Amino acid sequence: MRSINRDFHVDPAEIHFVRFVVEAWDGVASLSTLDEEEGLIRLSIPPGREEEAERMTEALSFDVALRPAVDGRKHRLVHIKTLGCQMNVYESLQMARILAAHGYAETPSVRRAHLIVVNTCAVREKAEQKVASFLGRLAAQKAENPELVIAVGGCVAQSMGRRLVERMPFVDVVFGTHAVGRLGEHVERARREKRPVVDVLMGERCDFSGAGRLPRKEEARSATAFVTIMQGCDNFCTYCVVPHVRGRETSRPPEDVIAEVEGLAARGVREVTLLGQNVNSYGRKEGMAGFAELLRRVAAVPGILRVRFTTSHPRDLSEELIAAFGEIEKICPHLHLPVQSGSDRILKKMNRGYTRAEYLKKVERLRAARPGISLTSDFIAGFPGETEEDFEATLSLIREVRFDGLFGFRYSDRPPAAAARFSGKVAPGVAGERLARLLDLGGELAGEAYGRLVGKTVEVLVEGPAKADRAQLSGRTGCHKIVNFPLPPGPAAEAASLMGTLMRVFIERALAHSLLGRAE
Repeated sequence: MRSINRDFHVDPAEIHFVRFVVEAWDGVASLSTLDEEEGLIRLSIPPGREEEAERMTEALSFDVALRPAVDGRKHRLVHIKTLGCQMNVYESLQMARILAAHGYAETPSVRRAHLIVVNTCAVREKAEQKVASFLGRLAAQKAENPELVIAVGGCVAQSMGRRLVERMPFVDVVFGTHAVGRLGEHVERARREKRPVVDVLMGERCDFSGAGRLPRKEEARSATAFVTIMQGCDNFCTYCVVPHVRGRETSRPPEDVIAEVEGLAARGVREVTLLGQNVNSYGRKEGMAGFAELLRRVAAVPGILRVRFTTSHPRDLSEELIAAFGEIEKICPHLHLPVQSGSDRILKKMNRGYTRAEYLKKVERLRAARPGISLTSDFIAGFPGETEEDFEATLSLIREVRFDGLFGFRYSDRPPAAAARFSGKVAPGVAGERLARLLDLGGELAGEAYGRLVGKTVEVLVEGPAKADRAQLSGRTGCHKIVNFPLPPGPAAEAASLMGTLMRVFIERALAHSLLGRAE
């Protein structure tokens, strides 16, 4: 019988490390380099060693990105730069799968890529500045290599459209938030016709046809995954650009969501995070089953151990959803519930649709339904017209709720959001000083939350090796706190098999943003 050949793309700098690991597995496979510059390698597996080779590549994938190639074919390489929220992360995976069908393999190297896709965010001014900075650095690379194709997607692309090409003529493709499924066609057209392609059409409903495309078994190496259940927002908070760049609320059919979750579970995913700009209103416009019912169906999928979701709008947090926290054990005891301000006057100007008292009442009911639930939130400092009294109301709300963590942002105009036209803009220095005070208080409360877990045993879903120390495993508690702990004794293949399992870990020490412990 002949050996079985399996071809992979790796970072060229990792080839020597891969060779060392393969040789250490003593005859399970031999490695040959097909193209060192492209990082194309071949593993030749002797008859009867297939299962061992599978365990070897699984263990190896903890340290090296192994991207399957087909019969030694030199794929064109794509580098995808993701900026922004979890939905952008999900859509970048979607883009990678779409482009794979057009012959592209992912590469971590910007310089070696034949195609660079920038998935952008426009929610904050700082995020948009990061986009401009990254694109600016690509101009010289495009000048050196005119065959390079540069595609820009996401919220900045949707917002700017053709103006992006006018400002940055080296960009070849601009595709909006509703055009992800057409990315492959647009890249090929730009390469063929040598002129820019712009697609920022936004229909009444989002096209989810490209969602849910699952990776091949060889590529599925994660215990956790994001699943988009809806897109867009109908709330029109006065500071927020999302309805303008993501469109109106559109929900995916529940059967499509469940099918994707089932596929992920079959590939070893044990925790899913359901994504949407306002998941609490899922299915309402379409007359489908509501979000609480969708959570029940997702939690019932065999193999799924945990369910998370984000983002929730307090106004749409229903009694049924609050009750679900107490009724569905697989829903993690953590909720990110952005409040933005503790001042009723500012909440009204923001068009948030609830008062401080109403928010606090929902917090009370959540804690009654799921004792010990971890709550986190978002805040804006320096919203137009915010006084020191308004800001103190925000700080007092934070102290009253005692959030486990918070994200704070200094207000910035995001046209065409309504607040960009408001008078009474807060001076940048004042807004910055308020933000610093807000973050200091948040850090203090977060430290207390981490400290309360020292000396306790918690359940951790193992996600893989710790980033800072490969001899440690890393995972998260149900309340979304990172825990690092020593790798249990045993060969690499055994340690790799722990990914996706729930382990009991005794917490010995709390750091600023993580916990240290030992497996029991």
